Amino acid sequence: MTTALPRRPLLGAAFGAALLVPKAHAQGSFRNQPVRLVVSQAAGSNTDVVARLMADPMARRLGQPVVVENRAGANGVIATTFIKQQRPDGHVIALVGVSLLTFNPYLYSNLPYDVARDFTMIAPVSDTPFVLIASPKSGIKSLSDLVQRAKAQPGKLTYSSSGIGNSTHLATEMLADRTRIQLTHIPYGGTSQGVTAVMTGEVDLMTVVLGNALPQIRDGALVPLATVAAGRTKALPELPTLAELGVDAPVMPGWLALIGPAGMPESIVATLNEAAREALSDPALLDNMDKQNIFPIPGTADDIRARVKRDGEVWGGFIKAKNLRVE
Repeated sequence: MTTALPRRPLLGAAFGAALLVPKAHAQGSFRNQPVRLVVSQAAGSNTDVVARLMADPMARRLGQPVVVENRAGANGVIATTFIKQQRPDGHVIALVGVSLLTFNPYLYSNLPYDVARDFTMIAPVSDTPFVLIASPKSGIKSLSDLVQRAKAQPGKLTYSSSGIGNSTHLATEMLADRTRIQLTHIPYGGTSQGVTAVMTGEVDLMTVVLGNALPQIRDGALVPLATVAAGRTKALPELPTLAELGVDAPVMPGWLALIGPAGMPESIVATLNEAAREALSDPALLDNMDKQNIFPIPGTADDIRARVKRDGEVWGGFIKAKNLRVE
């Protein structure tokens, strides 16, 4: 029997689904109606947290309510399919993760969207590090413990993920590949379920966004083995990175970006990009992000395209080499 994983607290008005602001600040390119911000993951996920943090300051800049709308499932395919069918007027946009734009095109043989054809890139928003965790019941206390156990008993150790092809899946697959070990993958329906499974000992391991595991790490309910990022984190400064532990593996990207349907006018893209940039300079938002180990990455639409290209070359190549498919 699993226990519910506590959701991370959000401060201030970011709790609200709809945030009302004065009409006097409305941009001329927007009609007098709310902006729907679609989230490709469930409530409490990293993407949902960032969307709700962004909603209030973006609403103030746009002069329109920003309503967060969760459309989770199928590795984000449900949300992205919905977005591509909307009018390109800027009133229905989405906050999506790297997997939707970079991994899914390599994972699905019949993906119902084309990243270049069906979407307008608006703005990069945030990035976050991942962490490799173990169950206290596994007896694994370090990466070397993990590798030794896995080599002694190939395939016996298990790891959870948020779903086949998800970042949490690919990150652990990459670790196994680079350390030449065999692990057994057990996908769950979401991040909370996967982390809870590690806590209760249903599975041995998981690679997960740091913010989704940090409270349980601090409580001793999870054992951190390595930081899956380019450098150590402020939250766990004593935890080495995979590279420091001798694992030559690319860092799992954890970035999020705003996108919309294809054909959005440049003026609307510019307005939304400016609203996102302004939101990412808001002191209250930055404080919330910092507390949850989320980092702002304001930039241009071209910055998103560059990230998609770069990460696609690395992780798309890995997906093809491993013949990982989702049908």
